[in-house]
Amino acid sequence: MSTVDGDVTADAHQGRRRWLILVVGLVAMTAGCTYQYGIAYLIPALRHSGFSLELASVLVACPTAGLLLTLIGWGAAADRWGERVVLATGLSLAGILLLICATEHGPVGLGICLMLAGAAGGSVFAASGRLILGWFARRERGLAMGIRQGAQPLGVALAAVTLPALGAAGTARPLVFLGTFCMVAALAVVVFVRDPARPDAPGAAADAGGVRAASPYRQPVLWRIHAASALLVVSQFTVATFALVFLVDARGWSALAAGRLLAGAQAFGAASRLGAGVWSDRVDSRMRPMRILAITTGIGMLALAGAAAAKSPVAVAVLLVCSVVAVSTNGLAFTAVAEFAGSAWAGRALGVQNTGQNALAAATPPVLAMAIGTIGFGGAFAVVAAFPLVAASFVPVAAERAAQRRAPVASTATVTASPETTSA
Repeated sequence: MSTVDGDVTADAHQGRRRWLILVVGLVAMTAGCTYQYGIAYLIPALRHSGFSLELASVLVACPTAGLLLTLIGWGAAADRWGERVVLATGLSLAGILLLICATEHGPVGLGICLMLAGAAGGSVFAASGRLILGWFARRERGLAMGIRQGAQPLGVALAAVTLPALGAAGTARPLVFLGTFCMVAALAVVVFVRDPARPDAPGAAADAGGVRAASPYRQPVLWRIHAASALLVVSQFTVATFALVFLVDARGWSALAAGRLLAGAQAFGAASRLGAGVWSDRVDSRMRPMRILAITTGIGMLALAGAAAAKSPVAVAVLLVCSVVAVSTNGLAFTAVAEFAGSAWAGRALGVQNTGQNALAAATPPVLAMAIGTIGFGGAFAVVAAFPLVAASFVPVAAERAAQRRAPVASTATVTASPETTSA
């Protein structure tokens, strides 16, 4: 075989590999999201066990609270030692801790175990996005990140289908299922995932040209994306956490029927992230679609508030629309953060991004539970509608345009040494 033929074969192999790695990263992310965010579907089982809605909501927030403690640390570890080892280690620890959770029945022990599992699972959120930055060029990175970010609604959909049924006899069986899923995902990472090309000195924050990269946080762009993303999480987690409760308490649905309906909505939510990513690739902008979707989410939450207050059956349809639209922006934000940060800072920047989002995600269930108890579903949804509308004002559309004008070549190149340009 000639050298040219060998190069072509290697390029084709690397091209196939990046899609396999994306699929495994999606599975890993889905495993993390299923217990991190889907555990809200155990609220009926927890209430049946004697926990109040407020206490059950606190337990649901425990994995997210644990996540906050470790995200930046996991991101720094991924920057230094690579994505594969961080993903496999974190998922394995999370799986073991969830299996331990299955033996706990009191609120304190259960809460501590869930918090530790959340802390271990922070590895998935910091490292899986960094894989995409390294393996995919900008022209297809929005699509790839949209697929990766589809893990959150897919994980919630899986939880909606499985956890209410498994939780009919208590919390042990669903927690064993969640722990086993994490262990299987960790094994898949070890077998299939390979780190992308990295700067020669793992500990040095060097850019693609070998020059030590300055902190991207000297400019306000990343902070604005972080702020907008965190505010958008409030509406997303309001719907994800309380959609089941709303359908059961306010509309009289059974938990199983509501879970199946919401699983379908989450599947469409995953598709919305994919569609948003493709949209952003085609218009070569992450921020313009993000602002439009933020405004749409705010309007949708206002419509849901009005329908819920009026006790209208239309509320169910509006709730489903909000379930889809509210999750659509995450992939855009994560892609933009990774691109603005660059390869040397991507892990830490994604850690900061996740920390801000999950801080509000952890606060949303208990605070909204109290709000619902005080002013009802309609009033609580109306308050939540303000968050995505404010978020839209933070989205740095003009700054993105200015960055593209300053670096027209960089806007079409990979941030890291992509396999498309390095394979030989």
